[in-house]
Amino acid sequence: MDYNGFTVVTKATKEFVDSSGRRKIKGNMDIELAVDAMELAERIDQMVLFSGDGDFRSLVEAVQRRGVRVTVISTIASQPPMIADELRRQADVFIDLVELQSKLGRDPSERPALRDREARTGA
Repeated sequence: MDYNGFTVVTKATKEFVDSSGRRKIKGNMDIELAVDAMELAERIDQMVLFSGDGDFRSLVEAVQRRGVRVTVISTIASQPPMIADELRRQADVFIDLVELQSKLGRDPSERPALRDREARTGA
């Protein structure tokens, strides 16, 4: 995505042990994405949000008030659906990941085996 001119925002995950003693990994980026979107809203025409989190509905509405068209990419094909209905309805355009599978996905037989990836990365 970065190579193709998109701004890619990443954040290191945090690992912790919950009260039951289970190891959990957390990687919440809601605030970072909201701040970036609001800062960019005056300089962009369109925004693409890869999320189904209903908490982003008010962010989508706020950038729309600034004239930004918002496309949300998530899925309703899973059980339960991975997109909140209020976010899907707020978006100017909703694209289900299923529609992108033929363009972005690849056949599992074409994927390198796990041990091939580990050998190349030293993992």
